[in-house]
Amino acid sequence: MENHTEKKKILIRIGSLRHGGAEKVLATFLKNLPDDKYEIDLLLNLYSGKYLTEIPGWINVLYLNKGEMITTNRPQDIPVKTFRVMYQFVLKKFPKLLYSTILKNKKYDIEFAAIHGFRDEILNSPLKSSKKIVWIHNDLRKTQFHNYTDNEIRKFFGFDKIMVISEHIQKDFESLAKNENEKSRIVRIYNPLDTEEILRKSQEPRVKSRDKQPETSNRQPVFVSVGTVFPQKGFDRLLKVHKRLLDEGFHHHIKIVGDGYDFENIKKLKSDLGVVDTAEMTGFTDNPYPHISNADFFVLSSRYEGFPTVLFEAITLKKKIIATEVSGVSEMLENGKLGLIVENSEKGIYDGMKKALTQPESFNAYAQELNTYKMPFTLENSVQSIIKIIDDL
Repeated sequence: MENHTEKKKILIRIGSLRHGGAEKVLATFLKNLPDDKYEIDLLLNLYSGKYLTEIPGWINVLYLNKGEMITTNRPQDIPVKTFRVMYQFVLKKFPKLLYSTILKNKKYDIEFAAIHGFRDEILNSPLKSSKKIVWIHNDLRKTQFHNYTDNEIRKFFGFDKIMVISEHIQKDFESLAKNENEKSRIVRIYNPLDTEEILRKSQEPRVKSRDKQPETSNRQPVFVSVGTVFPQKGFDRLLKVHKRLLDEGFHHHIKIVGDGYDFENIKKLKSDLGVVDTAEMTGFTDNPYPHISNADFFVLSSRYEGFPTVLFEAITLKKKIIATEVSGVSEMLENGKLGLIVENSEKGIYDGMKKALTQPESFNAYAQELNTYKMPFTLENSVQSIIKIIDDL
């Protein structure tokens, strides 16, 4: 067999396949790859997450540890947690160990960090000849872990290709490039999103019938917000605004769809504010689309984003949108043509929701734009552009 027809061997690394934007995007990408072109090892630090079931059978899934994420500090969890941390630390510090044991000394053509957090793991790979790619889904200046300095961002130029998901992040990286060669490594990729799947799933029957309010004149408007329950998503701001509007006599409901480590805090805030009857938290769902579809307004209350995928879902479902001005929003809402962009603050969210309650007709223009709006990318194009990057390296 001639050399050039051999399949490219690719190693992809990510923490787990739990519910998150980057994880979903990776699963969507892998599902849509041709199954006869590459030999892929997907290495997870933790073998867990709802997207595991979506990874095609031809992809070889490897892992450092198995089991669910441990977020608590119960005494019985500490030994396991400590072991995982130390084990992962050792394998990170001594990459040769990882490559000779778990990866069985395989030679990869391409090593791919599916999120920015695996920068050092991939760059410190003992395989010097492999081409290296990183996929950046967040504005690194504002991540919940640590704000990256110029110096930290410069380290990403160790990669052969830096895939970024928004114009904002692209410009930031380009401004740090030392020369044209470095600049040419940065490539903007639209997230592979399956619009057909979103539309199909939004038609699935609801679980609860209680949020089907009677279609009478006194039906209260419903605002839905979807996302992992982290401080980043600003659900605390949303609840405070909800309370303030209720106190001012504006009747409405809000619904927060999602789960995350901040869930109990937000739930507690809900009861502290006394809005238990008007604010619903659904918890985890693998199909948020009917919730979005049945609401009157979609609210993005985030403090920061990389490229809020969830907005594309709201656009696909033609929702009336209120979104804080965070990275990616003006690009996606075409500078306010497709939805209302508000100041990134509690006041901004308040002004937007109040406008929705007092002048609902002001949202009709957005609705008309959305009716004729064509998505700037398709799933097919996204997958093809990543395949091209892989094939050209």
